[in-house]
Amino acid sequence: MSSYQYTIIIGNVGRDPELRYTSTGVAVCSFSVAVSRQWTDKNTNEPREETTWFKVSAWRGLAETANQFVHKGMQIMITGEVKASAYLGKDGQPQASLELTARDMKFLGRRGEGAETQQHSDYPSEPEDLPF
Repeated sequence: MSSYQYTIIIGNVGRDPELRYTSTGVAVCSFSVAVSRQWTDKNTNEPREETTWFKVSAWRGLAETANQFVHKGMQIMITGEVKASAYLGKDGQPQASLELTARDMKFLGRRGEGAETQQHSDYPSEPEDLPF
């Protein structure tokens, strides 16, 4: 039986992208995205917020698109596969990180803007002449 993973995040870009190339010439672009959740504490009636950071990697053409259009502070939606990694921090305490390999990106605008701008994907678009 095969398995499948699909993760969707919507958040704000935490740092400008960094583009590099593998030894075989494949483009890879890395940046971070903060996803925040807000709620009101039922016991204290105080507003609360929790932020989860994702390290995002985009490959090939999607990497070059991300490097050109992604900027710190913009709102973005990314879909792909997530991987959790554990490590020891500088203080010797256990830490974890979430790494998302992007398959699709949708640019939603700058912080506070709601305007949708562009969508980009690692997958080729469907041909127009399909019979269904």
